[in-house]
Amino acid sequence: MPIRPPALDDRSFDDLVAELLARIPAHTPEWTNPRPGDPGRTLIDLFAWLGDTVLYRANLIPERQRLAFLRLLGQPLKAAVPARGLLALSVDDETASKSIDVARGAVIEKPVPFQTTGFVTAYPVNAQVYIKRALSPAETTKFATLLPDLARVYRLEGTPVGYESTQVFENGAMNPAGLDFVAATVDHSLWIALMAPSAKTLSAARASLAPASSGPNAGSPRAINIGLALPLEVPGLDEQLGPRARIPVVWEMTTGKTSGDALLTLEKIEDTTSGLSRKGVVRLSLPDLAFLGAPPNDPRDNLNAGVGDSPPRIDNPDDASRLVTWVRLRVDPKFPINSLKLSWVGINAIEVVQAESLPSRVLGTADGGSDQAFDLGTAARGSIDRDALTIEVSDPTLSPTRWFAIDDLGSAGPLDPVYRVDAEAGTVTFGDGVHGRVPSAGSQVTARDLLVGGGARGNLAPQSLAKIDSIIDTTTGARGKPAKPLKVLQSLPTTGGQDSETLEVAERRIPALIQHRDRAVTASDYRVLAREAPGAEVGRIAVLPLFKPHERQGDIPGVVSVMVWPLQPTVTYLAPYPRADRPLLEIVHAFLDSRRPLATELYTIGCAYKPIGVSVAVDIQDGYVREEVLANVRLAVRRYLWPLPLGPQGSAGDWPTNNRADGGYPLGRSLTDRELEVVAARVPGVDGVSPVRLFERRQVNGEPVYVELPGAGKAVTTCNIDAWELPELTALLVVEGTTAPESLHDPYASPSDAVAVPVVPEVC
Repeated sequence: MPIRPPALDDRSFDDLVAELLARIPAHTPEWTNPRPGDPGRTLIDLFAWLGDTVLYRANLIPERQRLAFLRLLGQPLKAAVPARGLLALSVDDETASKSIDVARGAVIEKPVPFQTTGFVTAYPVNAQVYIKRALSPAETTKFATLLPDLARVYRLEGTPVGYESTQVFENGAMNPAGLDFVAATVDHSLWIALMAPSAKTLSAARASLAPASSGPNAGSPRAINIGLALPLEVPGLDEQLGPRARIPVVWEMTTGKTSGDALLTLEKIEDTTSGLSRKGVVRLSLPDLAFLGAPPNDPRDNLNAGVGDSPPRIDNPDDASRLVTWVRLRVDPKFPINSLKLSWVGINAIEVVQAESLPSRVLGTADGGSDQAFDLGTAARGSIDRDALTIEVSDPTLSPTRWFAIDDLGSAGPLDPVYRVDAEAGTVTFGDGVHGRVPSAGSQVTARDLLVGGGARGNLAPQSLAKIDSIIDTTTGARGKPAKPLKVLQSLPTTGGQDSETLEVAERRIPALIQHRDRAVTASDYRVLAREAPGAEVGRIAVLPLFKPHERQGDIPGVVSVMVWPLQPTVTYLAPYPRADRPLLEIVHAFLDSRRPLATELYTIGCAYKPIGVSVAVDIQDGYVREEVLANVRLAVRRYLWPLPLGPQGSAGDWPTNNRADGGYPLGRSLTDRELEVVAARVPGVDGVSPVRLFERRQVNGEPVYVELPGAGKAVTTCNIDAWELPELTALLVVEGTTAPESLHDPYASPSDAVAVPVVPEVC
């Protein structure tokens, strides 16, 4: 039988009233009619209510014991994880001529508080990103006779290769699929044009890039922040997952010269992209203003405009008149690489985190007792950032001393100035004098650098953040509004936010925690721990012992592969099926890698899908709506093949379709037409099901073609699924009749040469 915490007293209000009424004949026999409204009956109801509240508090003792057990295990509730994002700033004034320094801690208040995590200088310049796009085969044929003539005009020694100047990431827009600036360009480079808002402000925009003439940074070189984001790609099954390799890149800037030192290499001050292995910001030192410029775009002034290593030629005269300089990004020639995609590039970029800073506060005065705890007063605002928190203890006779956070006070010595912080509850606990030093009586405890936030509310769609509300003055340190309005361009969504753990979830962790002890040994350990990875929204986990994905074979000792599916809050049951992207796999891999046995070879992979098609013909019972029944059959088949858990009953709609509990379609189980016939037959309104036809999607001459699997209508048709695969229903056709369609051509689909014609509705 299941183990449930017993109620110490299960009597309710009604039970107490009934018990008191039953005692009336024994104690007050003269009271013969204790009806509602009688003064005595009112007193009975009052004391029953008081007794009910006492019993409620008594029954909380088992819950209190469970919480105490969590504390004994050293496992507080998991703190909320803040969302993070990448923004680009711009001065919201076309007449602005000066840059604005934005220090770390600048605040965006709406819709939820965010703040910057680094330093950025917002220059009054705009950016347009260009590539030298390689010509297509048709364009190459078209210009085949022109290129030799251009070679003679430009006096080229090598073979001319044509290109087209193409603007990418227009208006700061994101390209989710990514732009391959190595494979799709003739010079394997990305060019960023820094432009003034207008031709009239060109001189002022150029002057804003000069070193500051006053202030603490007077005479120091300027720097520019360039933000870069990688596309969310789905890694292949055989891809080695781990930290991405750093890609050595070269950043250069044009000097305005047409020969000689036309490009200067820029020094990297900071690189949060870790060599283009993640999204982040690259901070580049700018050269002196005398070495900064753009070569002329007009061929009458510069015959070699756009030729060779020159920037792309801009034929739009308005854009050319606003050009300040060019920044070039290319991979180091010594590093062989054939492809490198970016999904967004922008200047004046800065990373942000969903958090807000709170002023320093005095938590209280120590009483000299052991295990003294102080409340930070932050629980209502979110979880505390324990890495940023600073705790100072001011002894009455000594100067304030900083104490240090530690995970386990039991490992501390009697004189160690340490404390334990519960980030979710917002509390600080000191030692007992044996394990951790006790603050002396009368000491004042102060919390500084309070950073609070986190939760799913910080996961915002692009264009949700609009402006910087306040910044910190780099000279005085005071907080206030920026001198000029700072507009925010949020091209990328903010991601990674996760709510704090609930008590019910924490209680369910207790058996698993005792079992695996934060170590991954058994397959169950890997499943449980993978779901606990902070910031990972996991929908399903499968563990494949002894399976090495690179070799597509099992029985390899010492190898464990963990297959991950992402959580999908909105379910459509349509292809494409959920696929784990690289950030999700990296989070789960990093969490498991520190908990695996030393000799275990760990791989974290996504699911491989086999695309299939299905055609079904059904007879419909009298009294049922034809279209409704056909729609329910489609839904039942799609839900049956869905890879994610369907719910506690594992049912699709109001009728059962399988016996898989809630785990989704079993991994590696071959699919037969007979089971799909059963799924369709169980739909209300279906009188009979004709033999189902199974198809497999294959590539024929570069085009997807659905090929019917053998055995339809005679023997059992089986679609073989490998141990690491699931079927993916990419085409489904359900019709009324006695014979399933032999092809997946939809008779109700529009013809290829269809022309849309508006239909005027009938007017009543």
